[in-house]
Amino acid sequence: MQTYSGKPVFSGIAIGQIRILRKEEKNVFRSHVDNVEQETVRLERAVAEADDQLKKLYGKALLEVGESGAAIFEVHQMMLADQDYQESILNIIRTQQVNAEYAVAVTADNFADMFATMDDAYMKERAADVRDISERLISVLTEEEKETVNANVPTIIVAEDLSPSETVQMDKKNVRSFVTRHGSSNSHTAILARTMNVPALIGLDYDEGMDGKKAIVDGFKGTLIVEPDEDVLAQYEEMAAKEEAKRLLLQELKGKETVTQGGRKIRLYANIGGIGDLQSVMGNDAAGIGLFRSEFLYLEKEDYPTEDEQFKIYRSVAETMAGRTVIIRTLDIGADKQIGYFGLEKEENPAMGYRAIRICLKRTDIFKTQLRALYRASAYGKIGIMFPMIISVDEVRRIKEIVEEVKQGLTEDGIAYGDVELGVMIETPAAVMISEELAAEVDFFSIGTNDLTQYTLAIDRQNAKLDDIYDAHHPAVLRMIKMVIDNGHKGGAWVGICGELGADLTLTDTFVEMGVDELSVSPSCILPVRKKIREHQ
Repeated sequence: MQTYSGKPVFSGIAIGQIRILRKEEKNVFRSHVDNVEQETVRLERAVAEADDQLKKLYGKALLEVGESGAAIFEVHQMMLADQDYQESILNIIRTQQVNAEYAVAVTADNFADMFATMDDAYMKERAADVRDISERLISVLTEEEKETVNANVPTIIVAEDLSPSETVQMDKKNVRSFVTRHGSSNSHTAILARTMNVPALIGLDYDEGMDGKKAIVDGFKGTLIVEPDEDVLAQYEEMAAKEEAKRLLLQELKGKETVTQGGRKIRLYANIGGIGDLQSVMGNDAAGIGLFRSEFLYLEKEDYPTEDEQFKIYRSVAETMAGRTVIIRTLDIGADKQIGYFGLEKEENPAMGYRAIRICLKRTDIFKTQLRALYRASAYGKIGIMFPMIISVDEVRRIKEIVEEVKQGLTEDGIAYGDVELGVMIETPAAVMISEELAAEVDFFSIGTNDLTQYTLAIDRQNAKLDDIYDAHHPAVLRMIKMVIDNGHKGGAWVGICGELGADLTLTDTFVEMGVDELSVSPSCILPVRKKIREHQ
């Protein structure tokens, strides 16, 4: 029996046979072409075919992991269509008179190296993405099929790294876990693991000789146990059975109130990325939607979504939720979410740069279009709107002025709208410190613990090198949350948490005792959090 240590990105127990996924190096040879124009046509056709494949992957992911997970493939489509990327390939073909496969491979190396040397952790992760789309393009050009991972027995996939497309195409019936040597906890593949509820480890230095051997993945401790002895195997089989029993027990909580033993009710809502996640929201019995990430509507478009396009989506969500609260966050781009057609300049420190509400208050035409769509949709359900990255009372007052202008315009146009609660996200220390003043201006707060933690600790949450000191449980973070709850209530605003800490079961009792009114979590976390709240004395 041998035990290997890695870093868990999703907890759970998996038992199966190890299959090491060895990716064959694609040898792309340089060859001279006489007809350059014919080669550019080959490239254009390959790009179209690769784009079609990515659309199909998006559709598959949409059904299996929801819109927020599927959005990864929209990002890949955008990268494939990127003008700089395609022009680099075409330039190599034309100036060097070489085959398209070689030009794609050289461009992939150049772009991946460029991303890998960037200081921003999010941009570093894009090195893997550009290699993924380039490998897909080369496979189309060489007419090679990309291998999918099929398994006939319970299997633990072990690999150097896994691309999002490889992850989504795995046989979900028998692939119980995956383990990689590289990657970070914020890579696209790690995000998919959490969305798919698959125990997964990263940063594990495995041995090639373990291929085919029986093993256990302990997603709680972050260990891979190879060839466990009988006692250890029996112990983990019992643990796995208990985990499954817990999962089945949680299903019995559907339809029950989220209320403590003392009779205090907590609103338990879901975080979603789009309408594709609604099935999961309903299936997990969420009382409402506490965070609808509207930026995905913009990420999936090649140009600004129109008022009518947005209205139809917001209306659909409101109608589907049938009177339950739907809180929609206004456009939150910038930092790690870049959209080409916005024409945003590169920033040295994008997490603290021109993003979210700062863009909306400068480009009010875009902001007003979204607000008109939101208010129109409010006639069809219970909609709340919240604004991200707030740092001042003046910002909130300016937002409210714009909201009044939008409402007046709708009234003049004879368009109905409902009563809409307005709230702000508390994501910055500045917002925490002025939360009592902010509460006087809005109906509610939603604490974004992910950004609040990184800004409080001055740690980039996407930098894998800092994972060991990134502490979302830091006393400073918890004191800030308590301060926001107290100040919100003083000013008459209800207070929720929509960041990842909302689903942290080790903090559920703490948040209830602090007086939180609402927790908004991933749909799959609804029932475990409900169970924890119902057990609270």
